[in-house]
Amino acid sequence: MNIILINHYAGSDRHGMEFRPFFMAKRWVQTGHQVTIVASSYSHLRSRNPDLQGKKVLEEMIDGVRYFWIHGPQYEGNGMGRILNMLSFLKGLYAYGAQITAQGKPDVVIASSTYPLDIYPAHHLAKKYGAQLIYEVHDLWPLSPIELGGMSPHHPYIVLMQMAENYCYKHSDYVVSILPCAKEHMVEHGMKPDKFVCIPNGIVKEDWEQPMPEELPYEDLLSQFKKEGYFLIGYAGAHGIANALDSFVEAGALLKDKKIKLVMVGQGPERARLKQKIVDMGLRDVVESLEAVGRNEVPALLEQMDALYVGLQRQPLFRFGVSPNKLMDYMMAAKPVIFAIDAGNDMVKDAQCGVSIPPEDSKAIAKAAIKLSELPQTKLARMGQNGKDYILKYHEYDVLSQQFMDVFAKGRYTENAK
Repeated sequence: MNIILINHYAGSDRHGMEFRPFFMAKRWVQTGHQVTIVASSYSHLRSRNPDLQGKKVLEEMIDGVRYFWIHGPQYEGNGMGRILNMLSFLKGLYAYGAQITAQGKPDVVIASSTYPLDIYPAHHLAKKYGAQLIYEVHDLWPLSPIELGGMSPHHPYIVLMQMAENYCYKHSDYVVSILPCAKEHMVEHGMKPDKFVCIPNGIVKEDWEQPMPEELPYEDLLSQFKKEGYFLIGYAGAHGIANALDSFVEAGALLKDKKIKLVMVGQGPERARLKQKIVDMGLRDVVESLEAVGRNEVPALLEQMDALYVGLQRQPLFRFGVSPNKLMDYMMAAKPVIFAIDAGNDMVKDAQCGVSIPPEDSKAIAKAAIKLSELPQTKLARMGQNGKDYILKYHEYDVLSQQFMDVFAKGRYTENAK
């Protein structure tokens, strides 16, 4: 089967985020399929963007996956520069269609960019070759910029995005989404209910099967805390507004007389302010702020913690569900999790691997921290193992890629294919 996966922001293990297209495509190739990932040469998400050396397009093979890079201008933020970058990618999808499909007639075309405008060139390709068309939803657009960014539903940009979203649901053969509770919204916008398939984010099992390095990240510091009798609750990830880390820091004020340390590891626009907040609140003996570690060091870092924390701001958008990669890393580390997210789904509750609390609530965080610190080690270990077992069963990329291939096997949608 020949598969074209269109994802503006797709990365790889060479380029950094986003990884999902690469992890899926790599497994499809291993099962005998031919895959082309079409992406823009510039994305703010990647740690390294490809060098087109002045060319308009570039082809390269990465672990058997053919990448077709389309030149895109650099940008910062979410202003006009990013819009021009989007438009250059969409224009390129039309202009280089013959080169994109140079390896043969596609059987499947997947439109997978965050924004829905790539459905138009994707549908054009699918219709031309009689291919199955799949729309993959990571975030709900234009609902995300409306509810998170405060944009008016009547803004011309939003109206354009809404037209594209509706077009996706009408013309796609199937809609694959990482959001488990989004089906009703999609039906309201024209999708037939039996087109919906939830395939969440996942983990790569092999990443967790590597031997631990001789020197663990922050080993001396964290070992010293353990020797002093502290129960370590870690946060590893981005320090942004959405991560609701103020409440995590503020929980430290309620833990001053407890043998509990809150350890924050990562980087982001909020880190400097949060470090100063720790100082201003006199919490340097309770809350530790450390620099980020590399992706390959995350398992070794999490191994040294007793429990882990994940939180997000309270947002109505999360009613459609969440699928945070950070949470899956935590669960694969086999550690109990404090889950401070108000969402349509709760993997921690489903897996029975920790404590679920309201978001942005420092008292609830402190209470959960004390509860976990007082549990016997056997109970903590059981919680952690529950989480790991759950992830391996439902969120390993071998499992998820097969679920996607099951959608491929359905072929073109018909009213009888239910």
